Amino acid sequence: MSKLDELIQELCPNGVEYTIFRNVVNYEQPSKYLVKSTDYDDKYNVPVLTAGQTFILGYTDEREGIYLASKDSPVIIFDDFTGAFKWVDFPFKIKSSAIKLLTADEKYTNLRFVYHVMGKLAFSSNEHKRLWISIYSQFSFPLPPLSVQEEIVRILDNFTELTAELTAELTARKKQYEYYHQRLMDFSNQYVKFVNLGDYFEFKNGLNKEKSAFGKGYPIVNFTDVYNHRWLNASMLKGLVDVSDLELNRYSAKKGDVFFTRTSETKEDIGMSSTLIEDIPNCVFSGFVLRARPKTDLFLPKFCSYYFSTNKVRKEIIRYASVTTRATTTGPKLSRIKIPLVPICEQQRIVDILDRFDKLCNDISEGLPAEIEARQKQYEYYRDKLLTFKPLEEVK
Repeated sequence: MSKLDELIQELCPNGVEYTIFRNVVNYEQPSKYLVKSTDYDDKYNVPVLTAGQTFILGYTDEREGIYLASKDSPVIIFDDFTGAFKWVDFPFKIKSSAIKLLTADEKYTNLRFVYHVMGKLAFSSNEHKRLWISIYSQFSFPLPPLSVQEEIVRILDNFTELTAELTAELTARKKQYEYYHQRLMDFSNQYVKFVNLGDYFEFKNGLNKEKSAFGKGYPIVNFTDVYNHRWLNASMLKGLVDVSDLELNRYSAKKGDVFFTRTSETKEDIGMSSTLIEDIPNCVFSGFVLRARPKTDLFLPKFCSYYFSTNKVRKEIIRYASVTTRATTTGPKLSRIKIPLVPICEQQRIVDILDRFDKLCNDISEGLPAEIEARQKQYEYYRDKLLTFKPLEEVK
């Protein structure tokens, strides 16, 4: 019998009481911890937080109004509009007034136990209305004796620590990947000839169709496909469009084509690129992207994928973009971008190195992402199992 089983058998053999969050969790408004300036810089020391996916927005040099969380005095930050939450055990400031700061009434519960319970609850909202007081704080959850809570926390934290270690390793690998991506694609100090993109690629605007044409027909390369991926294959394309034979020919997409986003809200996001790395029968491309089709076989598709996403090329694309109400780019502007004439064998060597990094960092079927996902599923299984108790009143 495990220590947890022994504790349950000794302290709550007939089930446990249930309570609602409001009875054992305290909340504080973030007013005095709100950051005043968005002049963030990594050289500063105080992180500015949100409860969402971004979590750390940046770092501030403000010294007043810091929430002094620590390992011994942690807090849960809770987004009052979405239900997202984060565990925080270091000093910080808050970006949004929509955050609630949650602490536990230690006479009844362990805050880390509450954190795991909130994860099991898996509540989220997109209604954009205040949640904590009227909705979330009314949710019911099991409240076993403190020593049982602490043993459950110990077990579950062992799983989260393993996941955290793997996540930290993945973060380090991604930094290493990006370092080599930039370094291997920098030919400025080498005896390499640079040419204008427009001399070796032909640009064309994409297909525009009425809304009713979408959702059926042939595969289409859309704005989001290009924006979200360095390269594209058939499995990544989800959109369909109904087109004529003439349109299939005029707006075709084939292996080696490089696509650039044509417009964006900000100049920094303009001209994001992605290369089609395999032929997809009857594939076309959207009017929200530009197609750059190679006139020669001097450039490997994957080499283009990596090269056009470097910081150096991104700066060139941004420099040539136009901004009125939105940022835009065109074929003639992108034609001025410089591209190196690197021997195919060298292109392949670079691609092979970067592909190994990419597989390690991004492949969800193997490598670190797969291991992290497996650990997370293991944690969720045991969390849901350990946090399930029979209510006391159900026991006869």
